[in-house]
Amino acid sequence: MGKNTRGKELQRGLEERHITLMSLGAAIGVGLFLGSASAIKIAGPGILVGYAFAGLIMFFIMRALGEMAIQKPVAGSFSQYAHDYLGPLAGYISGWTYWFVWIATCMAEITAVGIYMQYWFPTVPGWIWSLTALLVMALVNFLAVKAYGELEFWFALIKIVTIICMIVIGAGMIFFGIGNRGIATGIHNLWSHGGFFPHGIKGILMSLQMVMFAYLGIEMIGVTAGEVRNPEKNISKAIDNVFWRILIFYVGALLVIMSIYPWNELGLKGSPFVLTFKQIGIPAAPGIINFVVLTAALSSCNSGIFSTSRMLFNLAENGKAPKKLGKVTKSSVPGLAVIASAAVLLIGVFLNYIVPAKVFTWVTSIATFGAIWTWGIILLSQIRYRKNLNPEERKALKYKAPLFPYSSYVSLAFLAFVLVVMAFSPDTRIALFIGPLWIIFLIAVYYMKGFHKSDAIQELESNLG
Repeated sequence: MGKNTRGKELQRGLEERHITLMSLGAAIGVGLFLGSASAIKIAGPGILVGYAFAGLIMFFIMRALGEMAIQKPVAGSFSQYAHDYLGPLAGYISGWTYWFVWIATCMAEITAVGIYMQYWFPTVPGWIWSLTALLVMALVNFLAVKAYGELEFWFALIKIVTIICMIVIGAGMIFFGIGNRGIATGIHNLWSHGGFFPHGIKGILMSLQMVMFAYLGIEMIGVTAGEVRNPEKNISKAIDNVFWRILIFYVGALLVIMSIYPWNELGLKGSPFVLTFKQIGIPAAPGIINFVVLTAALSSCNSGIFSTSRMLFNLAENGKAPKKLGKVTKSSVPGLAVIASAAVLLIGVFLNYIVPAKVFTWVTSIATFGAIWTWGIILLSQIRYRKNLNPEERKALKYKAPLFPYSSYVSLAFLAFVLVVMAFSPDTRIALFIGPLWIIFLIAVYYMKGFHKSDAIQELESNLG
């Protein structure tokens, strides 16, 4: 199976600061810069409750992942854990589904790059910039993992610094009237336009799909597990740090924005981030924010190619993808897996050029369904992992998920509830059709290719051994 040599093939060149910023970079993107306005329209200021509660659920999920990743740090971790604790079929479906999640997300991101670049170069066709971005990001993924982590660190840092500046500037307006002729705006806008929950609990529930999609990417920490230096120390620190930083960036930024501007006017006057920077007299605000969202898209695409290549590497190691995808370059990078993912994204650039924009709704829906599947698999794997441990082994765990098993079961119930909520909106309902069709397709391939037979033989050899 190759899983005993996986650590020898991939370099452990990532530090804690790399994986922290990589996961932040993957999770903080268009969901905050562009998607938050539509979520606010649905839930009003009450969206803060949705982000906070969903953030708590994500913390439980990440702690469950961390519990396994520290004990067994491997590339494409949750696919391998599903294989080991839930069975080969579960690992196979999880690996390919997560690969598809990021392929779908990256298709949207590289197309977004073309749109952003037309701000400065309106006469150049957007697909040229999309193609350029894809080629550059694919080449970046051929760098040794430490160099890759360093580049992604600075990519993510750009948008994180922007968010921090926005929060600090916004807080200055709220409390000291900075940029508002010395008149403190206060926070009354949070309840002065229909109340804190203008659309009631229903508004928060209907926004959950967008909220959860915004957290897609935080599980990147698990994907990096096979290439992290000193996993026990760095993975645990990264998971704990990412949770608090995600909450601060999402909840903090939206709290400031909705305090300064009435929530029902957001989206009507342009980007909330642009408005905040303009308010203090920065005329170049639109250009600054356009640069930031451009780097956000590139960062997310960069993380996506990294994730998909590591998943293909793991699948190849387990015999569920062509063996060649399990080979690494001299710099210990799964090069063919990077090329394979980039090739599929190349098709995506072409499709997005000729297919109507409605396809983006389908792509986003697939990504959301796949994310919920991935998080659910992480929780189920951890529950089974715990059950397989004897009392002494449980006591010896180096990084325990808090409130287990209640935290895991509550998180599973919440994910299932989000899927139910998605059925009530025409825009998200399509995911409940396309997602299961994708799973059925994978199962059909699994049996048609005879993977079930090879898995049975391997399990028998393992038991005899």
